[in-house]
Parts: sequence; structure tokens; C-alpha cells
Amino acid sequence: MPEQYPTPSSEQEEMSIDMESMENSTLAPEPQASPGGLSRLLRGLLSELFGTLLPAVLIAILIHLFLAQATRVYGQSMEPTLHTNDRVIVEKISYRFRPPKRGDIVVVKLNERSQPLIKRVVGLPGETIAIRGGRVFINGQPLDEPYVQTPTHGRLPPTRIPAMHYFVLGDNRDASNDSRNFGPVPRESILGRALFRYWPPHQIGFLH
Repeated sequence: MPEQYPTPSSEQEEMSIDMESMENSTLAPEPQASPGGLSRLLRGLLSELFGTLLPAVLIAILIHLFLAQATRVYGQSMEPTLHTNDRVIVEKISYRFRPPKRGDIVVVKLNERSQPLIKRVVGLPGETIAIRGGRVFINGQPLDEPYVQTPTHGRLPPTRIPAMHYFVLGDNRDASNDSRNFGPVPRESILGRALFRYWPPHQIGFLH
């Protein structure tokens, strides 16, 4: 009888075909970024940086230096008008066109080493100011101050305010370091006017 050899089953045939296919197949190489593509990407990022972010930063710096800035209040010297941790906008543009007015709430910096103070303008250049009996007098007349809830302590004999100087006081006269201590402040020491309170939310509004 002729010898019989086992024939492969269909499963064995598939396996041999699959193995052969795997042996004969090759993996396609992964695409790699070309130096030119990376260069274009870098140029795009730099263009975005200098075209968008840098002008925004410069505008913010200019606004801060010349137009307005956000400031946090520290201390009790302006209560009840302002309280510690109130946030206010200080505008710097209006005093380039007009002098400070009586009643303005201003930020003053006495010298380079001192911290800015927030006070209210009470006396104007050329006026005569006096403090007696818990009241402020301007040119001999008592000053109406609806924002003050306590007497103005201390005594100041009639004093003429020099040209380009302003007499400033805190609304909380019991807890304020102001012109009663350091005298009238020169115009150049006034950094700007506190215009608007934006924090806390329930007290948002313009300052008076």
C-alpha cells in the first residue's frame, strides 16, 4: 500500500498562512517631524507671543502707570467710607486736567520709602484751615462733613495752606495718620483719585 501522509487541517493551513504573512510583512516607519515643520511651529508660537500677549502686557503696564490701578485698602483710617480689604480703582488721568477738589478721596505717597495712604482732601491751596472744638474750619467757617461720624480731635490754629499743597484727613478721625501729623501734602505726592469700589460685591459703586 502506498504510504499515506497526514494532510494539514484547515486550521493548520490558516496558521501557516498567517505565520507566513507575518513573516513576510514589514512595519511601516512612523512619520517623523521634519526640521522645517518644527521651525514653522516655533515661528508661529513666537508670532502669537509677540503679536498678542506682548501688546496686552504693555497695555496693562501703561494703564497701571498712567491711567488707573486696582488698590486694596488697609487699616481703619477711612471708615465708615472704606474698610480694610476693600478693593478700589484709583484713576490717574483727571488730575492731569484739573486740580484735586475738596471731598476727593485720594492716594498720597509722602516719600519713596513710605507706603501710600488713602485720605480725603479737606483743605485747598491758599485756604486757611483750623481745627477746634472737634470741627474743621475753612476760612473761619465750619466745614460740613457728612462722611465723618466722630469729632476731629486735636487743635490746629488757623494755618494757611501753601500753594500747590492740600490738607488731607481720614474719615475716621480717631484712627488716622493725616495732615494733622505730617502737614499739607504737595500736589506731586497725590498719585490719583479713588473712584470706584469693586469689592466687596454688595458695596460695588462709585465713591463719594
